[in-house]
Amino acid sequence: MTVPIKISPSILSADFSKLGDEVVSLEKAGADYIHIDVMDGHFVPNLTIGPEVIKKLRPLTKKIFDVHLMISPVDNFINDFAAAGADIITFHPEATEDISKTIELIRKQNKKVGISLKPKSKIDLIKDHLDKIDLVLIMSVEPGFGGQKFMPEVLEKTKKLKEILNEKKLKVDIEIDGGINFENCSLAKAAGVNIIVSGSTIFKENKGDLKKNIEILRKN
Repeated sequence: MTVPIKISPSILSADFSKLGDEVVSLEKAGADYIHIDVMDGHFVPNLTIGPEVIKKLRPLTKKIFDVHLMISPVDNFINDFAAAGADIITFHPEATEDISKTIELIRKQNKKVGISLKPKSKIDLIKDHLDKIDLVLIMSVEPGFGGQKFMPEVLEKTKKLKEILNEKKLKVDIEIDGGINFENCSLAKAAGVNIIVSGSTIFKENKGDLKKNIEILRKN
């Protein structure tokens, strides 16, 4: 059975001067999720948006807000992002002292739980927690900035993760983010990915034709 591919456009590549309009356009263009990158200038070398921006965007769409927290210590901010309207909250194992506790904090807010692995982060970091989460986000660039080049070496880790999930009979989504384009998205899918995050490709290819770009990523 073929697993349906979901597309989660990253608003990191959107025009921040009209962010609300961009989110509405993504919904109309057929996006499955809206991917929101939150960076603190501490865990990663960039600053982006906080809970207040998400709160303002929330009434504009019913799409799932797929929120990737690149902040530490992450536990201090989970309640704020949950209250702002996040549907999936993804964190990094390196950003918490207790992975189980962080998972529990997100669950208490009735949100889906994701854990993200940076390119050099090993599956061993999260292996014991796979039965308690909904999603693993594989970073195919070093987190921090949009527009970076895809790192194909992460695909081996992705395949291994998929094997482990199949062995354990776990229904956990595998998402990939970083330098995803029309060519390499098929490699990611072949490795077991079922959620594609893309920013630059969706917003810039084909003169910014969002609908066309989302469909190409879904079908390639």
